[in-house]
Amino acid sequence: MADNEYVGLVTSQHQKPRFTALVAVLTRPLADAQILLASLPAAFDVNTAIGAQLDAVGLWVGITRVLRVPLDGVYFSWGEAGVGWAEGTWKGRFDPESGLTSLPDDIFRRLVKARIAANHWDGSVPGAYAVWEAVFADTGGIILIQDNQDMSMAVGIAGMRPDAVTQALLMGNYIPLKPEGVRVRWYAVTQDGGPLFAWGCESDGLAGWGSGSWPTVLRPAA
Repeated sequence: MADNEYVGLVTSQHQKPRFTALVAVLTRPLADAQILLASLPAAFDVNTAIGAQLDAVGLWVGITRVLRVPLDGVYFSWGEAGVGWAEGTWKGRFDPESGLTSLPDDIFRRLVKARIAANHWDGSVPGAYAVWEAVFADTGGIILIQDNQDMSMAVGIAGMRPDAVTQALLMGNYIPLKPEGVRVRWYAVTQDGGPLFAWGCESDGLAGWGSGSWPTVLRPAA
């Protein structure tokens, strides 16, 4: 049991063992309640919450770890491109063979952060860059957005190769990187974690011949 600060307030004139024990018994529930309340902010912090606490944070912002459609082809497998080491996700004890239906904490945490950022987004292209940076900055990822001026957009992802689950979430429209009513035609994803190929361009996200790589194109569900 944790230390009871109330016992420490008993004055020297009243330190008989029985009286001190009585104070300890009467104030123990108050001390335990204070300890519990002090632990709640960290338990429900989006950066540290796990399990049921992270589920509660997700519900507050309007998202759940349970997927509408299972994610196929995301389980870790040796020797299989795209789902090898650091790319595929481990199959949980109760996960079905047909596909992932419940996101693990690390992936769900990123999705919660994306929803929080999207809830504060004004729908503009500069705002979309801010959403991406808030959610994926720790991965080194660079987003490139092309507004097609026809209620559609194309998105390039350079600087990091998304893992199998993140790619499946992008194709399933689970990551809210677009305004309502606008569709993403495709995602151009770097194959090697470097910049994407573009003629005559030199930047962190785009590079010319010999430096930039041809992308893997992901087409989201309609």
